[in-house]
Amino acid sequence: MSQIIVVGAGQAGSSLVAKLRKNGYEGGITLIGEESAPPYQRPPLSKAYLLGDMALERLYLRPESFYAENGIDLHLSETAVSIDRSNKVLIASGKQFGYDQLALTTGSVPRQLPPAIGGVLGGVHVVRTLADVDAMEPAFRKGARALIVGGGYIGLEAAAVACKRGMSVTVVEMANRILQRVAAPETSDYFRALHLGQGVEIREATGLDRLLGDDHVTAAILADGTELPVDVVIVGIGISPATDLAEAAGLELDNGIRVDEFGRTSDPSIWAAGDCASFPYKGERIRLESVPNAIDQAEIVADNMMGAEKPYAAKPWFWSDQYDVKLQIAGLNAGYDSVVSRVSDRSASFWYFKGDTLLAVDAMNDPRGYMIGKRLIEAGKTAPKDVLADPTADLKPLLKA
Repeated sequence: MSQIIVVGAGQAGSSLVAKLRKNGYEGGITLIGEESAPPYQRPPLSKAYLLGDMALERLYLRPESFYAENGIDLHLSETAVSIDRSNKVLIASGKQFGYDQLALTTGSVPRQLPPAIGGVLGGVHVVRTLADVDAMEPAFRKGARALIVGGGYIGLEAAAVACKRGMSVTVVEMANRILQRVAAPETSDYFRALHLGQGVEIREATGLDRLLGDDHVTAAILADGTELPVDVVIVGIGISPATDLAEAAGLELDNGIRVDEFGRTSDPSIWAAGDCASFPYKGERIRLESVPNAIDQAEIVADNMMGAEKPYAAKPWFWSDQYDVKLQIAGLNAGYDSVVSRVSDRSASFWYFKGDTLLAVDAMNDPRGYMIGKRLIEAGKTAPKDVLADPTADLKPLLKA
């Protein structure tokens, strides 16, 4: 009987094995994950779950019984350590798993602060896994002093939750502005004002020099010499694709595990999907860190493992929740040269252009603008800038243009 092994029991891995069974694959399926919990949603971890608004079981992508009921052999708390490609054997926690096809959905790992500057002190946390959030939750108490290192979306979401828990919050960002790597100044300005209005202190163009404390962090020294007393530190300085297993096996890497348009790696029996995979997109090669990409790419890979030969056509979209603001992003803004602002009392959206070509939109509490922008971008259409700039203009006719 044909055997498929999937390494990585996150959103992509869970989606892949479910799609295999939905497609009618009758062979053996094994899903291997390092964590003790069955596959779960990550976005609510640092928001609803940390706030206590979501129970653990509601995090699960599917009931744990789903895997046994569908003949999926779920191995938790096991770490894949090597791939013997010539014999098609995966080694995980001392066990051997033979495969006909192997899929790597290993995701990504958060970047840590170096130990030399206090990154290993107690009270210093990253936000990635259920265990990470469970470990930091007791520190999220009213009156505690939180330092958020990194002004990207992960850091700002953590700042919003800490603020809602009644903590004193300071965000430090080494770049000249928050969100500098991922968004236009207009979006940075919007979220800076949002956080300042909630009492968060934001220090831009300010790096972290080191953390102080014996066993537990007690203070932070910033690059400008400022000393801040702190009780808890949340590190949100980005993530890296989890490629160690692939690299050790000799698979080709390129900002992640390099795959072709079908999700196949440099070994025709091995596939990859999700945060860990880089793939062709509009003549370039990209890697997307998002739930929609993890689901869509994994499902295409499942189809292709069964011989469909469907190219993956990514439709990038993302979201972030901070306080009562829902940010929705459609498209990729790389290479933009102008931004059109559409602002009203209740919502705002910023539209990215390269010349007259619409690339992306950041929509804050503007689901209608987001959906129209998303449909325009996916259809390869653009929009008149003067119409977008008028908050009273009806955008729906743009879809028929």
